Amino acid sequence: MKIYTKSGDKGETSLVYGMRVPKYDPRVEAYGTCDEANSAIGLALSHVPQGEEWQELFSVCHIVQTKLFHIGAELATPAGKEVGWKIEASDVELLEKMIDKWDAELPALKNFVLPGGCPAGAGMHFARTVARRAERKAIAVAEHLEVNPTVIRYLNRLSDFLFVAARYVNQKVGKVEPTLHQDDKK
Repeated sequence: MKIYTKSGDKGETSLVYGMRVPKYDPRVEAYGTCDEANSAIGLALSHVPQGEEWQELFSVCHIVQTKLFHIGAELATPAGKEVGWKIEASDVELLEKMIDKWDAELPALKNFVLPGGCPAGAGMHFARTVARRAERKAIAVAEHLEVNPTVIRYLNRLSDFLFVAARYVNQKVGKVEPTLHQDDKK
């Protein structure tokens, strides 16, 4: 089987169920941005040290990456068609559970945190910004087409999850978080 199909050479792609749309279609933008967020998470994880103490982070992020794939499928499914796996409230609840758990282990925020720290933490911050863009793209799609509202909630919570994950990773490896410069607060 060849990896290339040549079916997109004229600027169109297929949604689930074979419907053809331009590659700039808002649904393609939305699920493509979810794919970017997924890749950014994978890149961040490639910088996390190996070891049993990181197993929870890897396990939860694997679930998140799978759910981002599912969100892409939902966004690529034309109106009136059913997707095989819908994002559900329990998916959002898992993110909230992990946010609460990891945040309880972190020092209280006293300054704005700047993206950075160790490569894994900086990568989680980058993934957070891509998740925010995916959320904005999904909301734009929802303005004109039916979108599972839990998809929007999940993407919103995902950026919070990735923010806390970045802080958690930085603290666990002993890297001080960069914060807003004192002179910039005026």
